[in-house]
Amino acid sequence: MTFILRFADIDQHAVETLLAHYGLSLARVAAGEAIPGSFWGDEEAGIIGTTVYARGDTPIHSVLHEAGHLIVLPPERREQVHTDATDSIEEEDAVCYLQIVLGDTLPGVGRECIMADMDAWGYTFRLGSARAWFEQDAENARTWLIEHGLLTQAGKPV
Repeated sequence: MTFILRFADIDQHAVETLLAHYGLSLARVAAGEAIPGSFWGDEEAGIIGTTVYARGDTPIHSVLHEAGHLIVLPPERREQVHTDATDSIEEEDAVCYLQIVLGDTLPGVGRECIMADMDAWGYTFRLGSARAWFEQDAENARTWLIEHGLLTQAGKPV
């Protein structure tokens, strides 16, 4: 079985601080309880309005992915979100890219871990891995994030 980094394994305050930077909040869900707003169910993160929901067993890549869905939305659209944030391919690509770079902002996480966990979880990319997509096929996502003021030209989250 592949190890996937979980919310309980990292500095949870750092996650709260990161989300707060984007006007989002984090709600911790008790072990064994259903996660509100979870698209995939089980231990996957959920989103409702400006809140990201996670349990200790929630993969950190899932927390960053769902937070990314809210981050890429204009603030006026965030309050309307419940479980499913978009059907836009461009936004989904931007979210995948953003979750990778946001990994670098969390102590002990980093983009390498996020990409490995994305692969282990089952994200599919036409080049075969999150890393190959990120390094060779994600220019559209990077450009989208820059154009929307969410990424610097140097590739750092704003």
